[in-house]
Amino acid sequence: MAARFSLFERFGVELEYMIVQRADLRVAPWSDRVLVDPAGLPISDIERGSVTWSNELTAHVIELKTTDPVASLDGYAAAFAAEVGELNRRFAAHDAMLLPTAMHPSMRPEEAVLWAHDNNDIYAAFDRIFDCHGHGWSNLQSVHLNLPFADDAEFARLHAAIRLVLPLLPALAASSPLVENRLTGWPDNRLAFYRQNSAKLAELCGRVIPEPVYTEADYHRAIFEPIGRVLAPHDPAGVLEPVFSNSRGAIARFDRGSIEIRLLDLQECPAADLAIVRTVVALLRELVAEALLPLAEQQAATVDELAPVFHFCVEQGDAARITVPVLLKAFGWKGDETPTAHELWGTVMARLQPVADASPAEQSAQQTYLEQGTLARRITQALAHSPTPETITALYRQLAEGAAENRIFRG
Repeated sequence: MAARFSLFERFGVELEYMIVQRADLRVAPWSDRVLVDPAGLPISDIERGSVTWSNELTAHVIELKTTDPVASLDGYAAAFAAEVGELNRRFAAHDAMLLPTAMHPSMRPEEAVLWAHDNNDIYAAFDRIFDCHGHGWSNLQSVHLNLPFADDAEFARLHAAIRLVLPLLPALAASSPLVENRLTGWPDNRLAFYRQNSAKLAELCGRVIPEPVYTEADYHRAIFEPIGRVLAPHDPAGVLEPVFSNSRGAIARFDRGSIEIRLLDLQECPAADLAIVRTVVALLRELVAEALLPLAEQQAATVDELAPVFHFCVEQGDAARITVPVLLKAFGWKGDETPTAHELWGTVMARLQPVADASPAEQSAQQTYLEQGTLARRITQALAHSPTPETITALYRQLAEGAAENRIFRG
């Protein structure tokens, strides 16, 4: 069993990038051209010191992650950017590169190619049940944040806090306003697809916001066991395990004592991702400490209260207006008027100063959010509401070229 850590003693961060052809940004299912062992055979992981490269469901996505849980996030914006640069150097031999943001702006589902090597039996099972060529399976690049807990008591506190933060994450991190070269009007199309991915077996995703369960036994009873029951008729070989099939916005891993947050869109560069991660961690620390809201009130929040706010933020981003009292308390809102989600996150940033000791690039990322909103908003404004394939390609090429330089996009 993996070593157990207490609350906020360690952090795990994962960033997913699309691989595209340099000439026209078309999807390039070539992760197995760099994920190779010394003999040139495809492998799932390559450890490179503090950062590891890994495969994903599709062959056109590659993941960068902290090799082990880390005690501090300091230096990781630069470390991830350096790995983006190294991957770009290796992909240059194939006239390819990495593309940031949470969705490829022009990809069509039929372009998807699944990873065909290690663990492909798991991917094949998911594909058989859900058809993983849809946007919500094959065109989504996220940031995952893993946070530890040592026992049931710490799990209860961490899970309660995370449930309150999840609904507003799209208003902080939305970066996917385009689908097939079209501005949909929604800033977070990745999560719009994500929330309906598993509709065929609704128990896998639930309502995205996890149920209010605060012990391992209750989690198994309320979440894992229903997942196992609905999977069984579709997976007679037992390839898919409930623990790994749980698709809520935050998933508990009791085998390693952690909760993984999955609702953050990938940004334009690692500095922007790390600035967001630091902001989320700072708010969660405050909630776990009960500085603004007692634990009992946090735990009493229902899915019926929280899930609609999540949907508002997926569809309205940082402009969504928040009225749920428990969320206003959780974010420390003191005003009488109804705030936007952007104002709530601004309040958090002003109060907690999450990037005060971070790199200049991370500080710039947060200041850009305060001044201009989410990356989705900045992309939309840059395209002037009349995107063409040519202007979209030009803009996303600019984003791709800035990823390894930790260049913040200011629209």
